Amino acid sequence: MSLKTILAASSAFCAAGLLFSVSAHAQTAPDAEARLAPVTVTAQRVEEDLQDVPISMTVVDGEKLDVLKSGGADVRFLSARVPSVIAESSFGRAFPRFYIRGIGNTDFDLNASQPVSLVYDDVPYENPILKGFPVFDLENIEVLRGPQGTLFGRNTPGGIIKFDSVKPGDETTGYIRGSIGSYNTQEVEGAIGGRLNPAVAMRVSGLYQHRDDFVDNAFTGEPDQYEGFDEYAGRFQILLTPFDDTFSALLNLHARSNDSSARLFRANVITQGQRGLNDSFDFDTVFYDGRNSLEQETWGATLKVEKELSDTLTLTYVGGYETAEVDSVGDIDGGFGAAFLGEGNFGPGVIPFPSETGGKVNDLTQITNEIRLSYDDGGALQAQGGVFLFDEELSISSVSYDSLSPGAPLNGLATRDGDTNSVGVFASVSYDLTDQLTVSGGARYTDEEKTFSVARQLSPAGAGPIGPISGEVSDGQVSWDISANYEANDAVNLYGRIARGFRGPSIQGRLVFGDTVSIADSESVISYEAGIKSELLDNRVRANAGVFYYELKDQQLTAVGGQDNTVALFNADKGEGYGFETDIEAAVTENFLVTAGLSYNKTEIKDAGLLIPVCGAPCTVTDAVDPVSGAAFVDGNAFPNAPEWIANVTARYAIPFEGGELYAYTDWAYKGETNFFLYESIEFGEDGYWTGGLRAGWQGNNGVDLAVFGRNITDEERLEGAIDFNNLTGFVNEPLTWGVEIGYTF
Repeated sequence: MSLKTILAASSAFCAAGLLFSVSAHAQTAPDAEARLAPVTVTAQRVEEDLQDVPISMTVVDGEKLDVLKSGGADVRFLSARVPSVIAESSFGRAFPRFYIRGIGNTDFDLNASQPVSLVYDDVPYENPILKGFPVFDLENIEVLRGPQGTLFGRNTPGGIIKFDSVKPGDETTGYIRGSIGSYNTQEVEGAIGGRLNPAVAMRVSGLYQHRDDFVDNAFTGEPDQYEGFDEYAGRFQILLTPFDDTFSALLNLHARSNDSSARLFRANVITQGQRGLNDSFDFDTVFYDGRNSLEQETWGATLKVEKELSDTLTLTYVGGYETAEVDSVGDIDGGFGAAFLGEGNFGPGVIPFPSETGGKVNDLTQITNEIRLSYDDGGALQAQGGVFLFDEELSISSVSYDSLSPGAPLNGLATRDGDTNSVGVFASVSYDLTDQLTVSGGARYTDEEKTFSVARQLSPAGAGPIGPISGEVSDGQVSWDISANYEANDAVNLYGRIARGFRGPSIQGRLVFGDTVSIADSESVISYEAGIKSELLDNRVRANAGVFYYELKDQQLTAVGGQDNTVALFNADKGEGYGFETDIEAAVTENFLVTAGLSYNKTEIKDAGLLIPVCGAPCTVTDAVDPVSGAAFVDGNAFPNAPEWIANVTARYAIPFEGGELYAYTDWAYKGETNFFLYESIEFGEDGYWTGGLRAGWQGNNGVDLAVFGRNITDEERLEGAIDFNNLTGFVNEPLTWGVEIGYTF
């Protein structure tokens, strides 16, 4: 075991051990100031205490949120920092893929649907290109595990990740932070807002992130060519209250510009028959004969209007408009040349053929409208219901280039156009049967229709044009949930929940390298969970835990890459998952705060006859293989990118000093053993590992914060994914970085 692994594990277990000693410590050394503040959430579209919500959920906010996303991080910082949550990408900063309780989608294509929904300021971001919107000036992030289809829509079998930005308020508040670190990583973030007059309040916030290119291209001899980025994002909000306290209208305008490297694929950094990166891997070097770039522009507007019709009825409208354009191209084979050119004309390792491909979102437009009526008379009954409308228009081009010819001319082109329309009608009711027992239930009917047209104009393999191939798929489904929350005493709540969700039909037509369109029917899930939420030792400890079981019917899966280098959708008979999640937060003393999370997710594909094409690269498949087709039987395999164990620990300690406090904050996350594809092999996966961060500095009572920070401080170099159709190509985690930051909050 390496020294950095021992350091990571020791820090995590020491912090976890402190949790078990909290009870005794608090009883022998009571501290009147060591208290946890209540956490208010809007998981059920109303403001509630976290402990009263009968859903397994985690909230990330405040200093913890600021620490985790420091150093130029994008939204993938959430991976393994929340129980049962993984985030990864083969598309750089533009295209995160989320998994909750193992439910996710490995599809890298620009029209891929995901079973984890991201909701930003009450608007669902459905296309994965929208889901990477930068994290800044947020009130909190709420992660809701399990199906959430009643209140939040159709594509939530796994759960939702909900971002809520800070809204304009009555008082003038704001902040400014700036940092600089390794690889000239720069970040500037700030916001200011307040009331302009009795009828108008506003808030303006922005983010700038930069990193220099630092990875050399050893093939061309050019230093510092890749892994840099320039990210700009902004948000302008104006809140109108022109009449009285019963009416408000909040307009939110937001935009993003991302100019960065595409994902760096690294040829033959994996050795046949071995797990993990081999000795030839060098973080700072690649050998590319193809281009690598990514440009992304997104902007949108959200309008939220609320009107109190009476003392008991409130009408809410939320409208959203989002649009995006993306242009990305990468050297997918991860090396140079090709084996058929002869010895010395390819590398590193064997490169069977060149692959330089890209994708472009020519136009993405998403329009959503929701209107809902809520009832609350302050008594036993609360209810809400409404209508949700979703429309998405998407135009995509997939391209391929001939890396071996002068100027790398275009040699493959396919286009896709699609339109998705969805209508949902929903209602939810909560009723206090007694002072201790509350029951809730709800349902949503969704009717969805997708039209598509795909065509190939040019093929890199010499095949002729094809298409256009047009078609339509549709479905209508009911999502529902039933839950109960029992207040055992002032400190302990028990809850149970049964929920059904679904994901609509999906379409994939990657015609640059294939001739067929694949369609997967809708998948549905039914989930059972029960848990306990507690605040103990006079609010010094908040401890929540739950167990769950779910079954996916007609599970949508995607075969990516493999011998055919394609993306194909299909339905497995079913999939199953079960496990548990825990979240603990403890104020050990006034100046010492510890948090911890732990989850176990056992997932399994259930389809005895399901065959998946295996690697085109020389890998060691551990599944049974069909002797005729060479494909692998995957019945019983875990879901891809679904580690069984995920753990996280943070600890913050402070001492008074010079009109403020000196503090140290450390955070650690563990991602368990992970398989990347539907089939299992020795090569295409990663063993479990810890990554950690550190922040230390002085925080003044005057709002000033001076700190040094580090991310991935044990310098872990690990696989996060792979390409299996050409050679043993992998892509890796973020590097070790250090930096300094100064901030001011007012």
